[in-house]
Amino acid sequence: MENDQDFSFEQGDREKAFQEQSIYPPKPMPEDKKGNVWVRSLTSLMLYLVVGYYFFQNNWTLLLILTGIVIFHELGHFIAMKIYNYKDLGIFFIPLLGAYASGTKREVSQKQSAIILLAGPLPGIIVGLLIYFLHNTDAIYGNDLLRWASIFLIVLNVLNLLPIYPLDGGQLLNRLFLDESKIISKIFVLLSALGLAYFAIELGSANRSMYLLLIFPIMMMLRLRTDTRFDKLTKEIEEKGINLEKTYDEITDEEYWRIRNILIENNYPTVRMISPAPPYEYSADEDRVVTTIEGLLQRTIVQDLNWVGKVIIIIIWVAAFASPFLLEFDLPFSIFRR
Repeated sequence: MENDQDFSFEQGDREKAFQEQSIYPPKPMPEDKKGNVWVRSLTSLMLYLVVGYYFFQNNWTLLLILTGIVIFHELGHFIAMKIYNYKDLGIFFIPLLGAYASGTKREVSQKQSAIILLAGPLPGIIVGLLIYFLHNTDAIYGNDLLRWASIFLIVLNVLNLLPIYPLDGGQLLNRLFLDESKIISKIFVLLSALGLAYFAIELGSANRSMYLLLIFPIMMMLRLRTDTRFDKLTKEIEEKGINLEKTYDEITDEEYWRIRNILIENNYPTVRMISPAPPYEYSADEDRVVTTIEGLLQRTIVQDLNWVGKVIIIIIWVAAFASPFLLEFDLPFSIFRR
């Protein structure tokens, strides 16, 4: 008993002295993600093509048309993000479901976000309409491949403008009007997930392969759960006097180790197998801690759009969504049938 007390006392003294001197090991720096991003992008594209090849019953033509449309759409987002100096840019493909452009930025502008979100579907709709009109000229009349390419370009990009999260239209609505309230934003995401689930079940009753769309609402619910847990952690960290409205480079070594311990104490999934400090030792999985802390740091949403700007963007959105319906052409809804 006496030895235990002495040991506890000595360890407490060592820790107190350690903290008083503010001697913390330097926080690990994030690894360079540039190379990894492109490796992951190319790997996801290959997997996308392999799975799609079997799903479309070896129909390379249809698969390549759809893949080209997806790439063209995501390149619009990618180029706009590149112009606005987003970092760690990449395009990641989800087999049978599509793709998404990814990037990071400390200050997120409403105006820039709106342009980035519209930069995906708008070019696709415009190009699709141009091809459709050219298809009816003598120059390329009767080219069935171009006809289907134009219809898919229009339909897929118009669907992407629906005000349902995580489609571009839903993200646009969220960024323009709902981002300021986390509760309202989460309710919107929840309603979107329920709407997508209903849509997938209805389509699945006609074509069983469409049940695959249920992956979207499932992923959204998991993301909503993760965001809720992040909010709880954020609140706990800020209550302990740590400011999260900064970049990873700006947090101190002490803040890093304190946040690390809070994550471990809360049994956060990515770090639950890591031991808390002290001792102040790096884990073999320390990169997971770094990634999680980077995710916790708050981005600044710059409210740089007044109501006039928002109205202009909404007019563009509605015009893009409605323009194909002003034309008379057969939409390929038969692909959803048995």
